[in-house]
Amino acid sequence: MKSNLVLPITIVVAGALIAGAVFWAGKSGTGTPNGGNGGPIAAKPYDPATDHIIGNPDAPVKVIEYMDLECPHCKLFNTTLHQVMDYYGSTGKVAWITRSFPLAQIHSKAPEEHQAALCAGDQGGDTEYYKFIDDVFAITPGDNGLDLAELPKIAERHGLDVAKFNQCVSSGQFAKLVNDQYNEAIKAGGQGTPYILITVGTEAVALSGAQPYDSMRAAIDAVLAQLPASAQ
Repeated sequence: MKSNLVLPITIVVAGALIAGAVFWAGKSGTGTPNGGNGGPIAAKPYDPATDHIIGNPDAPVKVIEYMDLECPHCKLFNTTLHQVMDYYGSTGKVAWITRSFPLAQIHSKAPEEHQAALCAGDQGGDTEYYKFIDDVFAITPGDNGLDLAELPKIAERHGLDVAKFNQCVSSGQFAKLVNDQYNEAIKAGGQGTPYILITVGTEAVALSGAQPYDSMRAAIDAVLAQLPASAQ
């Protein structure tokens, strides 16, 4: 994103969300909480080596969601983002990336659940990663209520190699990635889940909390409207 677009995008997004939606953004260039000053923040761009994505990997706008699989608000917002992608996905202009942000101090099971989702993705790619997350949200009551014995059952239902899946989870193959993504979210200003970055390139505006569908549409449309014609 060119720097002369950042401020207009932030202003328009804030204006679109101010009637009812919770909005705040990070401090320019620092990645720390800003107390709601409305400035842009730095965002780690899509990395196919570590990220899973729904939509066009080359989409000019990417919605990065830092989420906790035991967060009831994330469970609600997961449905919203599927609706968002149902609307924008076919245009190729918007993609959705999910990253781990397990709040282990209140949801001690969440880190293992995120590792399990990544193990599913390791076998089945983006499709199985997101299906696994959908199934976790379908059965967990939230707030650390999932029986972890359900994780290999989900893998089995999806036709994954359960022995390989269990070995992946028990070995902690993705423990470092989960922790790295947690630290990423904190550095970007995340204080709770879901934490959402609407990004163009390496810059973003941030949204906190389970935004309603209409608010997400307004925010994304505001960013799309500010893109150069070549990017659109």
